Amino acid sequence: MKNFTFYSPTQVVFGRDGADRAGELTAAFGGRKVLVHYGGGSAVRSGLLQRVCRSLEDSGVTCVTLGGVKPNPRLSLIREGIALGRREGVDFLLAVGGGSVIDSAKAIAYGLCMEGDVWDLYAKEAQAASCLPLGAVLTIAAAGSETSNSSVITNDETGEKRGYSSDLCRCRFAVMDPALTFTLPPYQTASGCTDIMMHMLERYFHPGGVLSMSSDGMTESLLRTMLVCSRRVLEQPEDYDARAEVMWMGSLAHNDLLQCGNGTRGDWACHQLEHELGGVYDVAHGAGLAAVWPAWARYVVDADPARFAAFGRNVMGVAETEDRAAALAGIAAFEAHLRSLGMPVTLTELLGRRLDGEEIAALAHGCSFRGTRTIGAVRPLAEADMAEIYRRAL
Repeated sequence: MKNFTFYSPTQVVFGRDGADRAGELTAAFGGRKVLVHYGGGSAVRSGLLQRVCRSLEDSGVTCVTLGGVKPNPRLSLIREGIALGRREGVDFLLAVGGGSVIDSAKAIAYGLCMEGDVWDLYAKEAQAASCLPLGAVLTIAAAGSETSNSSVITNDETGEKRGYSSDLCRCRFAVMDPALTFTLPPYQTASGCTDIMMHMLERYFHPGGVLSMSSDGMTESLLRTMLVCSRRVLEQPEDYDARAEVMWMGSLAHNDLLQCGNGTRGDWACHQLEHELGGVYDVAHGAGLAAVWPAWARYVVDADPARFAAFGRNVMGVAETEDRAAALAGIAAFEAHLRSLGMPVTLTELLGRRLDGEEIAALAHGCSFRGTRTIGAVRPLAEADMAEIYRRAL
């Protein structure tokens, strides 16, 4: 096992009706004037936004609101939030929604504490020195942003989707009520479950073999649980226990616990490939990951067939004794599971059309930051490799 430092400071309040404690929690963490950030109309129609604002008011906390967050959260709205926060003198951000809302709130919180443009952080041209404190009322189990140190936003002027990570943005608290996810559309539920599993897999596929039996074992166990619960929440949308398992696994998948002792954050090539798709074509993140993962896995499998074989046997339950056969069978089994959830497993299914050669080349050029970087750890991928994976994903 390698040396590691684990840091996960977020206070989690898990269970029914936790949203009614949003004011109490915000006040406890020093919030006096709060920007409540949310997405579309569901937070309003369901009465959740009103409940949260009432809870803030009952705790003596003043709030202003900003809605309109979309999947692949837009830089333009983030800049609007920064301007609003400065005019109103807010001292705390409260995200009411899923990963996109939380990521947008994190970017606003960064922007309120810096003089330059917040996009400079995501373009890797600046580093954050501070961040306004924030909390979250989670409504979608997917991104794990409620307990992670990362956020991903999209520059809607350039079509670039980029991430930035810093412990400064970790939520002070996260309210997690599984019942708030009952009414999610099936596709959104399935996309969220896929995102959770992909966060586990990105950490599981690390170079160096088994470095930490505990971390790899936890990942395998959580993946097996996700295989069961991802089907249950689609078959029985109001199964509280299944929703609760999925919501909690979303946090466990992305709070860095599963990489402890492995000496690496994992592979993350699939996320980078999807970020380019999301920025250019504005696809749902989980669905984009589902569309590229099978092609990525088959492209890199020979770099570490033993690790893929372990996934096949220990997670997908395949019986092949030879490593490469077990690896390929495991990939096929997981691809079949994604399809059973209603996820696209090719780019053509994802986009509804077949990309041409120029579009593939443009995706690879963008993903490689115009030929200046490689991605991945199991097998480092240059621009030509990225293009080939996109082609194989068609």
